[in-house]
Amino acid sequence: MSLFKNKTLLITGGTGSFGNAVLNRFLDTDIKEIRVFSRDEKKQDDMRHEFQAKMPQKADKIKFFIGDVRDLASVKNAMYGVDYIFHAAALKQVPSCEFFPIEAVKTNVLGTDNVLTAAIECGVSKVICLSTDKAAYPVNAMGTSKAMMEKVVVAKSRTVSSEKTMICCTRYGNVMCSRGSVIPLWIEQIKAGKPITITEPNMTRFIMSLEEAVDLVLFAFENGQSGDILVQKAPACTIEVLAKAVTELFGPDTEIINIGIRHGEKMYETLLTNEECVNAEDMGDFYRVPCDKRDLNYDKFFTSGNKERVHLSEFNSNNTNLLDVEGVKEKLLELKYIQEELEAMKG
Repeated sequence: MSLFKNKTLLITGGTGSFGNAVLNRFLDTDIKEIRVFSRDEKKQDDMRHEFQAKMPQKADKIKFFIGDVRDLASVKNAMYGVDYIFHAAALKQVPSCEFFPIEAVKTNVLGTDNVLTAAIECGVSKVICLSTDKAAYPVNAMGTSKAMMEKVVVAKSRTVSSEKTMICCTRYGNVMCSRGSVIPLWIEQIKAGKPITITEPNMTRFIMSLEEAVDLVLFAFENGQSGDILVQKAPACTIEVLAKAVTELFGPDTEIINIGIRHGEKMYETLLTNEECVNAEDMGDFYRVPCDKRDLNYDKFFTSGNKERVHLSEFNSNNTNLLDVEGVKEKLLELKYIQEELEAMKG
């Protein structure tokens, strides 16, 4: 972790699943300080006690800041002396954003603008913003707000020298067992002796672990250029396959009930659009979509254009590597959350 030696990292929305994963990864390194910025004092207090018990020799590296990304002043208050930012604060539940779209805009769009404005003013070196596959071809308020967040990231990257503040974005799919996700819900339903509920069996979703989400952000940190969007070549599976994998691990006799698609859901998700694939750079396990650096002088495009824009192929959860039940079970069994839940059921 030499890149973070004696550096101060700020994580917005730091009490969430991603923030916890970063703390578990970084706290025992030579990083100087990790600032957890969020609006929930209870979650901050819980996290404080958890890491004091788990890593007593290192827990004093964590500093907690109460604030809201919607409030520029509170963001600036937490940013003095910060070297790097992982911007994870977001409203991300699809149904709740459908019912309260303006709230999604306030947090996901205006909140991101506040974070980037403060970062530029305070001379932060690098900012990595976390986005979602729902931002590509968005059909719901959450995805639309995240798509606008990405536009803010790209636009802001054009207004500041990358030598002063490098700003880029990561886009990823469903993070297994993250807070509010479906797998913990299913496990609770199984433990209660109830059937598990799925929306649509043939729906496909990208799947990745929290560790892989952190890996993607670190890849962007080390390899991204200002204005980039970076994605991981994640595998996917159908909802039915995911449900069968969970029931085989936790309750083989559990009934699976279809309840239908929820507000704002898509049958499949996209990590790279057709249009992005034209310019995307293949970086092995990742794709990089560079910033479109053209200016507003469109006159020249009346006489010349890009003749290569013909071979388009989006990267979505239907055409990626689709895992079967055994493949999903193997991936699930790598997760600490799953290991702990299985151990608890044995006890």
